[in-house]
Amino acid sequence: MGILKASSATKQKRLLGLDIGSHSIKVVEIEYSRRGRVLRNFGMIATPQDTIVEGSIKDVEAVSTAIKSLFRNLKVKTRDVAASLSGYSVIAKKIVLDNMQESEIEKAIKEEAEKYIPYGINEVNLDYAVLDTGDTIGESADEKEGPGLPDQMDILLVAGKKDVIDEYMALMGAANLNLSVLDIDLFALQNAAEISIDNPEGGYAIITVGASALGINTVHRGLSVFSRDSSYGGTQITETIMSEFDVPFEEAEDMKLGGVDLDDNNRAKIEKVIASTVLEWSKEIKHALDFVANAYPDKATERIFISGGSCETPGFKRHLEQVTELPVTTLDPFRYLVTDSKLFDPNYLKHMAPQAGVAVGLALRSIGDK
Repeated sequence: MGILKASSATKQKRLLGLDIGSHSIKVVEIEYSRRGRVLRNFGMIATPQDTIVEGSIKDVEAVSTAIKSLFRNLKVKTRDVAASLSGYSVIAKKIVLDNMQESEIEKAIKEEAEKYIPYGINEVNLDYAVLDTGDTIGESADEKEGPGLPDQMDILLVAGKKDVIDEYMALMGAANLNLSVLDIDLFALQNAAEISIDNPEGGYAIITVGASALGINTVHRGLSVFSRDSSYGGTQITETIMSEFDVPFEEAEDMKLGGVDLDDNNRAKIEKVIASTVLEWSKEIKHALDFVANAYPDKATERIFISGGSCETPGFKRHLEQVTELPVTTLDPFRYLVTDSKLFDPNYLKHMAPQAGVAVGLALRSIGDK
């Protein structure tokens, strides 16, 4: 697995960003020119229902068929891709080791990993990156090892479940693709944020609301301070509507999105379901940000960026601003990319921006990245 920062290489060995979500599959292709980063391709296709559950691929054939169709429709020729893991299939944690040579780190990582990984060591693939002293990634106050001393080093340890990685490898083979980098959603989105927002060295939170997961990543001076995934998302609203109105999934989705004519009483019921759910999301985020403020008082969160296919659920942004008392902005990963209006409708890119962050971040990766 290739983790952390995108490569500084600008023109060679760039990869196609392939974001495989439970609700949709997105592709982004970025090229480099004298004008800067140029958006060459972008598109998406619906993920066949129930084929990806909590990051696990349940039907390789169905998902690979969807990917092939997307590539064919976009006339994509590149076969080298960067994809990413998310949710409970991957764990990232900072640990502290004694200073040692690069050749000795891998052996030490294997010896230390069992202390930090809640799976059997034979159930995961391990990767790591050496961090600058003082970096902190996602540990609680009780777990925090503290910055390494001069004779110590901080390591970001990443563990991905082998069975899930094997599913991704099988999927890439079925789709006739070469998986060159397997990243983590939160790092891919953070890379996209760093090229899209002003003053990325400040303190901010990136909140991702997808179909079945809510991700929280607080960043300070370009480094992740705390991250967490929760089992919230847009499907939560759809399933409540299914139960309330005794309708199938597709009809409940249409009702949620306003695609079905309803009388005032039923429309009010749906609005109540949506308002209650987004308030629950906002409280979950507030709880996490309060924890970060208490555990890391010197790493203030000054603003929030929201992303993901469900981040623009009616009322979410307003509730989140009220609950957290922080400014909330929708992340636009296309903001500083060079785009050709003849190839991409600006209104379409603006509409799709909340869903494109991970794919853009993956498209910033290069073969050989660490």
